[in-house]
Amino acid sequence: MSKEKDIQKFMDEGEAMFLPSLSVDCVIFGFHDNVLKVLLLKMRHLDKWSLPGGFILRNEHTEAAAARVLKERTGLSELFLQQFHVFGEPNRSDKSIHIRSMKAEGIVPDPNHWILKRFVTIGYYALVEFSHVRPIPDELSDACEWCNLDKIPELMMDHQQILEKALEALRLHLNYQPVGYNLLPETFTMPQLQKLYETILDKKLDRRNFQRKMLGYKILKRMKERKKGGAHKSPYLYCFDLKKYHKALKDGLQGGW
Repeated sequence: MSKEKDIQKFMDEGEAMFLPSLSVDCVIFGFHDNVLKVLLLKMRHLDKWSLPGGFILRNEHTEAAAARVLKERTGLSELFLQQFHVFGEPNRSDKSIHIRSMKAEGIVPDPNHWILKRFVTIGYYALVEFSHVRPIPDELSDACEWCNLDKIPELMMDHQQILEKALEALRLHLNYQPVGYNLLPETFTMPQLQKLYETILDKKLDRRNFQRKMLGYKILKRMKERKKGGAHKSPYLYCFDLKKYHKALKDGLQGGW
């Protein structure tokens, strides 16, 4: 089926399929070349980008809807997924954007169309390993791409606010939950882990204090191997002790950054 027919079907059948006036929007974070990135969609017929999102099926849990959106956009399942905020400003849904898109697709806008009604959205953020992601556009977009957090293009509606709130939540969670397993390769160096934390927090951390704190959490295992391609004193490789890591996710960590 062509993308145009997919859109027509989505517009025609959506009201019967989805919960009215409720959606999910996902902020998908990845880490690559020491840069924190966000996965964005380039909207069809618009000069704006958006966060991956979607509507909730009538018999679907909201978290399941977010996980479905993530799998459709990244090809991944069983990701770290965290609900962080509900966005319910009365005017957050910009009807003019949807009307313009509908006209561009040859659809005559009905002022009572379900997609033109007010939508409250639930925000989720996800942490993914960059190299495992296969970015996949949805039926309403032309492209799905990683963008550097410091070079975000113009986003539609309140998606910039959603992104900023997600980053705020991630930084807050970093004070009592471990981060790294979903963002780093299976093995990594202590400098790589520290750079990840510094990038998220947007501040420098003392090397010795960082290493002492991370080792004190007992969630890391030091490998026998050192990082290849360096000098004799190349840093050791580490991996996460997944049993202890997931326990720390559940029970929390002591001390902030």
